[in-house]
Amino acid sequence: MSIPTTALIIGAGPAGLTAAFELLQHTQVHPYVVEATDRIGGISATINYKGNRMDIGGHRFFSKSDRVMDWWLSILPLQLEIGQNLGTLAYQGKSRVIPTLSPGTSLYSDNVMLLRQRTSRIFFRRQFFDYPLSFSVGTLAQLGIGWSTKAVLSYLKQVVHPIKEEKNLEEFFINRFGKHLYLTFFKAYTEKVWGVPCQQISAEWGAQRIKSLSITEAVKHFLKQQLFSPSADFSQKTTQTSLIEQFLYPKLGPGHLWEVVTKQVQEKGGEVHMQQEVVGLQLEGNRIASATILDQQTGATYTQEPSYVISTMPIRNLIRALGAAVPVEVQEIAAQLPYRNFISVGLLLNKLAITPDNGLLIQDNWIYIQEPDVQAGRLQIFNNWSPYLVTDPEKVWLGVEYFCQEEDALWHMEEEDLKQLAIDELQKLGIISADQVIDGTVVKMPKAYPAYFGSYSQFHKVQAFLDRIENLFLIGRNGMHKYNNQDHSMLTAMLAVENIAAGRTDKANLWAVNTEQEYHEHSSHAK
Repeated sequence: MSIPTTALIIGAGPAGLTAAFELLQHTQVHPYVVEATDRIGGISATINYKGNRMDIGGHRFFSKSDRVMDWWLSILPLQLEIGQNLGTLAYQGKSRVIPTLSPGTSLYSDNVMLLRQRTSRIFFRRQFFDYPLSFSVGTLAQLGIGWSTKAVLSYLKQVVHPIKEEKNLEEFFINRFGKHLYLTFFKAYTEKVWGVPCQQISAEWGAQRIKSLSITEAVKHFLKQQLFSPSADFSQKTTQTSLIEQFLYPKLGPGHLWEVVTKQVQEKGGEVHMQQEVVGLQLEGNRIASATILDQQTGATYTQEPSYVISTMPIRNLIRALGAAVPVEVQEIAAQLPYRNFISVGLLLNKLAITPDNGLLIQDNWIYIQEPDVQAGRLQIFNNWSPYLVTDPEKVWLGVEYFCQEEDALWHMEEEDLKQLAIDELQKLGIISADQVIDGTVVKMPKAYPAYFGSYSQFHKVQAFLDRIENLFLIGRNGMHKYNNQDHSMLTAMLAVENIAAGRTDKANLWAVNTEQEYHEHSSHAK
């Protein structure tokens, strides 16, 4: 009896679980998934606190990749709500029927996607501004004639005399928005998120996260909104991702989708093991021969001898697990790769202090807190992502988000102190009144954001070493130290499985995902 071919998949986030699912769908390779934590979904997990669900970071389910859109809808079909009349998804010039549930059954199913309208704003000078800036008469009036004139002149100056070689993120922003707009709306918030000056961050971050968004694109989008009625379909493929106005969203949060995927992987014969940490990887020549895995519940270790290793673990940890086989220079670069940790403080309230004229809850999915006198960087209103995330629809369920380094005092604050900090800061901003807070909780996510400064400038040396390991495939955000969105992470997983099936050891197609080019679709999928 032959021993089945096994792929060790490190991490049960979107990339790792997509890889497991795809292996079962398209190969005879047995997926063996190990997850170091007790939580499915990675940064896309959904935290259940007394029935109220928290989305870690906020996840819009929209992709310019048909393949990813199809994949999501094959797992969770779309449930239309009363008043919604959407029957097809239009993308790449084709219309495809969305799997929808009949009205008689949809009310009883949690395994569905909802169609949501995107609303997000910037909170700055104790006022709300559209995000991205709409350049409407109202926005310009808020900013004043003097400010608006300076912004226009600054932008035109940059158009005439652009920075020819963008060496850092500051220059990336200035080229696209002008210095005045950069200093007002980008510099402070970006440095709050990353903890270092924009001059120290690689321009590659902007190329991956913002791509070709600029004043020109924002103005064109605004004019299109004014001149044309909103599309009734989902054909937003040519729209910049930051400007997307509709998206799909799992009824019970993004983590629920990955819990459903985990169940399907297991039903198809795959394995998913929690609280199992890869602590050692043994190289023989240019291949990983075995892996040492620590069972965090028992403290015991055991060995796996996989044919393939698909890794989503942080590069720093991966290099450490490979040990002495790694050149000293590569070890040093990896050890100094920077990350930003993420803290989300969930607050349950009776009501907000700020309300629109109709007295209802403001409609924002999230709010970017631009104010320099508080540490909070962003605010989520979970009610507006999905009403099913909140047990009592009369209450308001918030997520106050902070970004920090592992060594920062903020990361080591006690839970009660963090909750009080969030309450104090939101009250200071006039967003809430402390006496309306009912309950709260804190979720900490280490290494949530791989960063593009420090030793990152030498990352290509780490990549080159790892790419030479024939049966190792790096995928996902931390797995590639690349600030991928969820759909990008999934695409890297799909391509890794295709490489395995084809016997391809070259990894160039994985690194090509989420570059300045359009999303990469594998040619065989389009046939």
